[in-house]
Amino acid sequence: MSSSTSRGTKRRDRTHWLYIGVVVAVVAGITVGWLAPETGQSLGILGTMFVDLIKMMISPVIFCTIVLGIGSVRAAASVGRIGGMAMIYFVCMSTVALAIGLGVGNLLDPGSGLTLDPANAGSGAELADKAHAAGGTADFVSSIIPTSLLSALTAGSVLQTLFVALLVGFAIQGIGKAGEPILRGVAHVQKLVFRILTMILWLAPIGAFGAIANVVGQTGLSAVLQLGVLMLGFYLTCLLFVFGVLGSLLRAVAGVSVFKLVRYLAREYLLIFATSSSESALPRLIAKMEHLGVERTTVGVVVPTGYSFNLDGTAIYLTMAALFVADAMGRPLQLSEQVSLLLFMVIASKGAAGVTGAGLATLAGGLQSHRPDLLDGVGLIVGVDRFMSEARAVTNFSGNAVATLLIGTWTRSVDRDRMNEVLSGRLPFDESMLGDDHGMPEAPKEPSRLEKVAV
Repeated sequence: MSSSTSRGTKRRDRTHWLYIGVVVAVVAGITVGWLAPETGQSLGILGTMFVDLIKMMISPVIFCTIVLGIGSVRAAASVGRIGGMAMIYFVCMSTVALAIGLGVGNLLDPGSGLTLDPANAGSGAELADKAHAAGGTADFVSSIIPTSLLSALTAGSVLQTLFVALLVGFAIQGIGKAGEPILRGVAHVQKLVFRILTMILWLAPIGAFGAIANVVGQTGLSAVLQLGVLMLGFYLTCLLFVFGVLGSLLRAVAGVSVFKLVRYLAREYLLIFATSSSESALPRLIAKMEHLGVERTTVGVVVPTGYSFNLDGTAIYLTMAALFVADAMGRPLQLSEQVSLLLFMVIASKGAAGVTGAGLATLAGGLQSHRPDLLDGVGLIVGVDRFMSEARAVTNFSGNAVATLLIGTWTRSVDRDRMNEVLSGRLPFDESMLGDDHGMPEAPKEPSRLEKVAV
């Protein structure tokens, strides 16, 4: 037990080194871009190379998450009305989160005034030329169909990857139980893909240094101010969503104060801030929701499914980040483009909520599929993406905790008296019931045959 605890501490320590590295790189990039603008602009290649590494991972990330996401829908639907109600709720709340992100993003307009030089966009300009030469609607639709199943994963077309992932996911769903080994295999591949993505993210300080130096070299310190506005606006939007939208809904439906729920989950919030991943607190959330009085069946359906489909923080982030990139590049998105692009992003992000940096890959994938001329603008977000990942993870986590209580109330699968006792502090959570894996509760033992006879 002590060895596993020490390993977890080492992982968190390494994550903090990456966090510090990004901070130092951003400060250094701002300094170089401000004092030596020409040198700063020449360092833009570092940001471009980092974005290229992220682009390399887009297709496998989307393929694995979509296939596994469809498998989660099948598992959730098999438990009847709880799964169906959960999916309807997740779709509605994702729509609300998108609408709030769109509203705040258009209101703040954080990237306006930067007008980065498109000549420095490099590969993004080349992709834009290809997009303009692609032809009309018929050519666009026909280009979604790949030459082969495997070519969709190697050609770099996000829409082809999404198309093949949907086919594979529904095919596995149609097979039934025989498809479960395939899903497990895809899950193993996803672990490998995310491990590679994590390795690439260790180069984030280098990419952030080059991207920030390039931007400040072009625009001066106004870029720093605009990035600060984006971060502040995103944090305030997440607070508005959690305490305003979710808090009001929780009070109206379950009669529970969101502040009491946040206090009850305080340790989980600290864990999420330490790891920048809501996945690290998943087992603890399951244990605490059961301790709160929600039936195990409801918790077992809502929480894991919500981690794939209830990504409120990710939806807000993708909305505001895409608007920022478009405005900073001097090519703002029309309302119709905003809706289609961001709906694609929410679909493509399913299952990636618990992985640090997956939001950055999803953002790049969405821009590549809809507005390739904006793709290199992702480098602008690298410097502040790490600072916004905690807010994304905390908002996703809060949304799933609230969803569990709401659906438990609607399905009458929550003990309200116990819930009030726990949230009031009169029935504290017993930390000793937590296992080594961030707190997964031990499964109850089945009575032996002799014990059954005795009963």
